[in-house]
Amino acid sequence: MRWRKLGRIFDPARFTLPHRCTEFAQSPQALVFGDFVRIYFSTRSLDANGKYLSHVAFVDIKKNMRDIVAVSGHTVIELGGLGCFDEHGIFPMNVLWRGDSVYGYTCGWSRRVSVPVETAIGLAISRDGGHSFQRIGKGPVLAASSLEPCLVGDPCVRVFGDLYHMWYIFGTGWRRFSAGGAPERTYKIGHAVSSDGVHWTREEARQIVEDRIGPDECQALPSVIQIGRCYHMFFCYRQSHDFRTNRERSYRIGHAQSDDLLSWTRRDDDPGIGVTQGDWDSDMLCYPHVFECEGRVHLLYNGNEFGRHGFGLAVLE
Repeated sequence: MRWRKLGRIFDPARFTLPHRCTEFAQSPQALVFGDFVRIYFSTRSLDANGKYLSHVAFVDIKKNMRDIVAVSGHTVIELGGLGCFDEHGIFPMNVLWRGDSVYGYTCGWSRRVSVPVETAIGLAISRDGGHSFQRIGKGPVLAASSLEPCLVGDPCVRVFGDLYHMWYIFGTGWRRFSAGGAPERTYKIGHAVSSDGVHWTREEARQIVEDRIGPDECQALPSVIQIGRCYHMFFCYRQSHDFRTNRERSYRIGHAQSDDLLSWTRRDDDPGIGVTQGDWDSDMLCYPHVFECEGRVHLLYNGNEFGRHGFGLAVLE
């Protein structure tokens, strides 16, 4: 198998987005309809103090994955209330059909004092075809625990048989890599199961995908699909520090596969996907989402600057 890049398919700078957002279309997540694909993404606005807020919007694209039908003029879910886990943003939101409803598993974030951010996972449900989502409650369905002390987020939920599976990330901690330096985070991919999609049992602090570049590897945005009898997980990984502008330490897309959804073997190079010199994804590949449409497996992903310039598409051959 190999990925064939089809190029960037959405540039947020070319469209009018809600909340006067002009940049960023991060973590694209697909929901397939009868004759089009709706791709949810997180975009950014500035608050009164000039700090970022993350909002979820969407773009509808024909199933040829080239022609844009519409871009939402509204956000699909409001940010959380004062002091809530998603007060300052939602990034990303993983979506799936459940009957006529759409479940949206959100990664909400809020600012902290000693470290920049904390995250947790919420659930919101749409009953109007994915135009708007309502939370099932003000709090999260999965958050920090005694063994996963911080940064629980990036949910990917799939239903196999009668069981919901969630792959997510959990933080192992924050640290300063130099005297006086800003605190940096490290996180790994974990797994939880549920019978109803609301109440979850997790494998506490079990890292399910091995590190490739050492213990300071950060793993993010797992996305799982079944191809034949095998399950495939695509995710992104980077170093814990000096990754924002150093292309050698920034995000790349990894891959692992499993026969039973429990044990995963890392195989980043099969199928591999790399940066394209001189293009919008020359320095970074991040936030992958894999889905099937019209009998083909597609990969959405962000490029340089964590999705500032939109997202692209690749097809599996």
